[in-house]
Amino acid sequence: MIDKTVPDVEAAVAGIPDGATVMIGGFGRAGQPVELIDALIAHGAKDLTIVNNNAGNGDVGLAALLATRRVRKIICSFPRQSDSWVFDGLYRAGEIELEIVPQGNLAERIRAAGAGIGAFFSPTGVGTELAEGKEAREIGGRWYVLEYPIFADFALISARAADRWGNLVYRETARNFGPIMATAATTTVVQVDEVVPLGSIDPETVVTPGLFVDRVVAVGERAWLRGGEFVGGVDLEGRPLDAEPEEAAR
Repeated sequence: MIDKTVPDVEAAVAGIPDGATVMIGGFGRAGQPVELIDALIAHGAKDLTIVNNNAGNGDVGLAALLATRRVRKIICSFPRQSDSWVFDGLYRAGEIELEIVPQGNLAERIRAAGAGIGAFFSPTGVGTELAEGKEAREIGGRWYVLEYPIFADFALISARAADRWGNLVYRETARNFGPIMATAATTTVVQVDEVVPLGSIDPETVVTPGLFVDRVVAVGERAWLRGGEFVGGVDLEGRPLDAEPEEAAR
């Protein structure tokens, strides 16, 4: 019987070694697998290369991982914003290596890894520092630079629900990089709000087939959802902004 579920987040991240390349889904906080990231912090793997759209927000999730100083390098498209103080401090101190990849190229390099594409030419970055040292070619009167796939040892992503085979459905734009990262990693680990009975997911709504998923762990519904529906904004700790004062203090 195929059953890709694991009992807890500790089991989900087990075996991630020092020096691993780890893709982490999410666009800022949207779709970020915070529970898996916290488990990775507790797991203790170091000298990691992280692939993500940005470089963390506030002091939680990816930012908390960076704060442990166990990340050697980050590959992302958007490293700095008003609440990226953890990354900013590490970078200014020379404690983390940064590879900036334009967002479209980042998505396509990840997708190329999953699709078995050896390399591709992109017009993004032509004539900028990001193209320095890369092969360039004129095609149809326009210049392009050669980009290579990004592979990972592990991908940590978040979805709304899964069955025991690992078929995934997401909640709207919270899917972001999840589907392509699932195809580009040797081992894909997914946290979901719930594991549903086999056959209860309409095949037409499956975004990531179980073929690309290795481990699934249920962590419960997000604080900002009720029955899969959005009920309000949350702060950086995941607490609803409309919570009563005593509830917000907890």
